[in-house]
Amino acid sequence: MDESIGIVLDDTRRLADVCGSNDYNLAVMEKLLGRRVFTRGNELLLEASDDGTRRLFQGLVDGLIQSLEDGLPATPDLIIALHANLTPEGEAGCRDGFLDTCFQMPGGYTKVFPRSRAQGLFMRGLATHELCFAIGPAGTGKTYLAVAWALHEILSKSRKKLILTRPVVEAGESLGFLPGDLAQKISPYLRPLYDAMESLVPFETVRRLEETRAIEIAPLAYMRGRSLANCVVILDEAQNATREQMKMFLTRLGENSKAIIAGDMTQTDLPRKASSGLAHAVGLLEGVEGVLVSRLDARDIVRSGLVRRIIEAYEHE
Repeated sequence: MDESIGIVLDDTRRLADVCGSNDYNLAVMEKLLGRRVFTRGNELLLEASDDGTRRLFQGLVDGLIQSLEDGLPATPDLIIALHANLTPEGEAGCRDGFLDTCFQMPGGYTKVFPRSRAQGLFMRGLATHELCFAIGPAGTGKTYLAVAWALHEILSKSRKKLILTRPVVEAGESLGFLPGDLAQKISPYLRPLYDAMESLVPFETVRRLEETRAIEIAPLAYMRGRSLANCVVILDEAQNATREQMKMFLTRLGENSKAIIAGDMTQTDLPRKASSGLAHAVGLLEGVEGVLVSRLDARDIVRSGLVRRIIEAYEHE
């Protein structure tokens, strides 16, 4: 039988927080470490004899305790994120480019934190760069993190407006013939952005921001001629923007504005002969001062383990 390593937690409430409801957090740690994790009195124990697993267990518990002291709840998602940053693939400790990028939505709403090193670097770059590209497959959190950071800016009044836009790639039906006003026509295309917002703050908050025009939605084609100042602009599904549309969008930015461009190079819906403006812009602008290019991959997929396996299968096809 493997030897056990124990970590004593004198604060019983802190121990309960680490263990989670019905010891669910311990089950998550067991799955990640491949070893039994259990409690005895006020001691948290790991049944393992190899030093590597023991160090990883100690790092996980230390990270959870530090997170709790910082006001971040010890959730299964956080445990998975800490584990990813403590394993060799993470290339960094849990405090390096990770928990220091966490923030809470104003009003005491959701706390947002990255779940991989690449997500942490993206979140850090959002605070320091004027133009940020997030490129990666579905489920890597690029849209969620972009919306979370932008909402935080608006709710904390650091910037005046959030503008949501995306290319409308029509499938046999012109946007002009769809029912409703412009917002109603484009709203279905921007549903993923609204899903992200509504998971971060109450629906009433989103509706209030819309009513005061602090949130605005617009098709990419309607951005021509505008000058955008003191705002955050999110261009989603950017792989479907043409070169001309991308150049037009990038030249809209005014004083104290930030653009976040998210897309998946592998899922373009443009006609066969059209080249993606996202690929062209990244190749042209990467390395330019003030521009961040964040590349996410299957290791950063947080939607579900199944989605990660699906993406990896397609990548190796």
